[in-house]
Amino acid sequence: MHIRFTKHALEKFSVLRRHGVSVAKRKVIETVREPEYIDMSRSPLLIAQRRLTATHVLRVVYRKESGIIIVITFYPGRTSQYEN
Repeated sequence: MHIRFTKHALEKFSVLRRHGVSVAKRKVIETVREPEYIDMSRSPLLIAQRRLTATHVLRVVYRKESGIIIVITFYPGRTSQYEN
């Protein structure tokens, strides 16, 4: 399935980098394609989650539209806050 990033999502890489957090685009794609958990509580938006470090997870907010995954935003979070 094709993955597209919104302008906001693309800008998020540099915003996080300015705050000392480096997230690779491939990690965001991996999280969407192979999530450890999917939060569907904000349907039609989905939040894919995958471990980033021992203490943090990466959460990716996206929607599916005509067979395309559109990444809206992503953010790191503490594992303790988002435990399944």
